[in-house]
Formats: sequence, structure tokens, C-alpha cells
Amino acid sequence: MISLIPSYAHHYDEFWKSLRGRNLWFIKLRYGAVAMLLLMLLVSGLIIQIKFSPVQHYAILLITFIILGYNIILHYLRRYVVPDPERFNPIHHSLIQMILDIIALFLLVYFTGSIESPLFLLFVFHMIIGSLILPGVVVYAIAFCIAAVFTSLVLLEQNGILFHHSVAGFLSSPVYANFNYTISFTVFFVFLIFVIVLLTNRIARQLYTNEQQLVETIGKLNKAEEEKQKYIIGVVHELKSPIAAVQSYIDLILQNYLGPLSEKVGQKLKSARERSDEAIEMINDILKISRLRLKGEIITEIIDIKEILCSVLEKQKAGIEKKKLTIKLTDDRQLRTPIKGDKFLLEMAFSNILSNGVKYVNQEGLIVVLMTELNDGIYVNISDNGIGIPLSEKEKIFKDFYRASNIKNKGYEGTGLGLSIVKQIIVRHGGNVSFESPSEIGTEENPGTCFKIFLPF
Repeated sequence: MISLIPSYAHHYDEFWKSLRGRNLWFIKLRYGAVAMLLLMLLVSGLIIQIKFSPVQHYAILLITFIILGYNIILHYLRRYVVPDPERFNPIHHSLIQMILDIIALFLLVYFTGSIESPLFLLFVFHMIIGSLILPGVVVYAIAFCIAAVFTSLVLLEQNGILFHHSVAGFLSSPVYANFNYTISFTVFFVFLIFVIVLLTNRIARQLYTNEQQLVETIGKLNKAEEEKQKYIIGVVHELKSPIAAVQSYIDLILQNYLGPLSEKVGQKLKSARERSDEAIEMINDILKISRLRLKGEIITEIIDIKEILCSVLEKQKAGIEKKKLTIKLTDDRQLRTPIKGDKFLLEMAFSNILSNGVKYVNQEGLIVVLMTELNDGIYVNISDNGIGIPLSEKEKIFKDFYRASNIKNKGYEGTGLGLSIVKQIIVRHGGNVSFESPSEIGTEENPGTCFKIFLPF
């Protein structure tokens, strides 16, 4: 297979994607051209008072059906064309379309008056399109062929070697036999074709080159981001060791291994222990989001959302019992269709939402988890009667490091990464997440929040 692939197009997904899109667009456009040709045959004599001879009429009709025939074949073959430089690929598909169109166009131009036919302008259109897709050497070769064949056609008709098909009623007098006109017209047409190829091909090449440089730059930025996330994971992970050591010493002191403690000192040490737990939680959040951003793809497996929710609630049991919270988990699904997803990531997402609920709901509060399903997927609503989220901050709450204004000065610790992690995970699974505040179970004093999560089947 002859390679027609430009050097910048190898392993360049966007190039192949755009080329396949253009090929499909040309196929659809060709169906329109067939309709226009048929319409021209039907109404030309009625509207603009031009008449085709029987030979012209049947020739144009035959060419039209030939165009329709090869267009249907090209449309069918398109699904089997693969973006592989070593095989028959979209650029070969484009070249075949262009060659067939130019042959058909030459026949149409010949049977509609050659140099007198307005259809010759379509050669300009094909040269522009070809210059955007094909390598320069191929387009120049096609342009040379068009120039040579068109010039030969004009000269052969002018000298009576080839029969000239004039269109009755189009011109008051034929011009194909006028030497000065045909020579001037042909020279200008050939000049125009080559100038168009030169300019369009250069612009297209520069555009693709700039786009390739942009893709490479984005690749370098992604690699730099990956290295940064690895560095963050390494550094942040090391911060856990000294904090864990401090926790161990505090635990030893609180357990009276170093002697009895006064109540005042004990309270201070317990407060320090709680603060160190919050520090570990912050570190874990940063590690989670760094690992999430490093993970290019999600691992899909058949998972049970209810099982994940029960597992998360079990892990939150200590906090739930400490605050004497009421948890209601309702599964209203009828079919209970399973979904595919990354169990670890989804558990992380639901854990962040439920841990926020436990943290921001007051003593003896309520958390309600409702599962439903429709034809497109599973819906999970997690409602509470906690402190709520200001509605004015709806667009900001899922951003990195953003914390709601109503918790900043009330002793609640956190990094502002939890909901950002949730959004990234749910979006990666093709779903979406939003919230309402106040929730349906909220009160005037405790408006609460309802997080609405959708995951597709």
C-alpha cells in the first residue's frame, strides 16, 4: 500500500478523527450534489429557459446515477477503513473520492459545454478540499492532470476533433471556437488552480504542524503534572510518619504509662490527639486526589452500589455512634441492575460524602440514603439535617481546596478536597453529582444538604 501519510500525522489521533469526519461530510455532500443534478434536469427548461439535447440529458442522468452508485459504495466501505498508516486508511479513502469526483466532473463539464460550462468552478472547490487533506505532491499531481486534461479538451473542441456540446439558451453565441477567449480563459484557470493549491496546502500544513506542536506540548504538560503528583504523594506520605509517631506518644501518655495525669492535662492531650487525627485525614485527602489524577483509566468490574454504601457506613460506625446519629438506607430499586465501575474509586466518593454528613450533622441528627433506578442508571440521594451549604456557593463547592463559608470559622477542619474528589470520580464513571440545600429532611435551624448522584448502567 502506497503511503500518503504526512510526517506529522503518524500516531496523531486528532488528524485521523478529523479526516474521517471530513470523508463522511463529503459523502453526505455528494448525495446533495446528486439531488441538485436531478433538479437541474427537471427544472432548467422551466425556470432559466435552457435546454439540454437528448444526448446531454441522458449523459447527465447516467453520470448522476454513477455518482450515486459509487457514493453508496464509498459510504458502505467507510466503516471498514482504519487509521493505520500501513493499511488502507482514511487518506486513501479521500484520494479515491477525489479521483472519482474529478472524472465525473470532467464528464459533466464536457456534456454541459466545456469552457462554456459554469460547472468548471467545482474544480476549484476540489482543489481547496484536496489541499487540506492530501500531501502537497499528490495535490500538485492532480492539479497538473486537471490543467492538462482541461486544456486538451478545450483545444480538441476548438479544432473540431472533439464534438462540442453547447447548452441551448445558455449563451447567445458559442465562445468555444474563439481562440483568444479560450486561451486567455484556460491560462487563467490553470494559474488559479495552482495558486489555490500552493496557498491552501501551505496553510493546511502550517495548521496541522501547529496543532501537532500543541498536542506535544499538552503531552509534556501532562507528564509534568504526573511527575508533580508523584512528588506530592512521596512528600505528603512522609509527613504521616512523624504525625503517627506523635500520636503514639500521646496515646502512651493518655494511657498513664508515664504516670497519672491531671484532668486539665488529659483534656489538652485528647484535643492534641484529635487535631493529629484531622491532620492525618487531610494528608489522606491529598494522597487520594493525587492518586486519582495519576490514575489514567478506571478499572471496571461489576459492582453492587448498596454493598459499597453499607461498607462505607460500617467504616463510619464509630463517628455515627459517637454522635448518636440515625441512619436510614432505603433501596427502592425494582430490577437492581448492576453497574460497571471502579469499586475503590466509588467507595472513596461515597465515603467522602457520608463522612461529611457525619462531620457536619449535630448530635442525634439524621442521614437518609435513598437508592432508585430508571432506564438509564442508578440514582443515589444522600440527605442530612446538618448545617447545610449556602446556595450561592453551588458552583464553587466542587472545586479543589474550596470550603463553604459557613464552616470556616466554626472549628471544622478539612482541606476542601473531598467534594472535588467526588466530582472527578463520578464524572469519570459517566455520571454526575449535584446538591440541594436545604434538604427535604432539613429544618430552619439545620437546613441540611442532599447530594444527588447518578451513575449510568
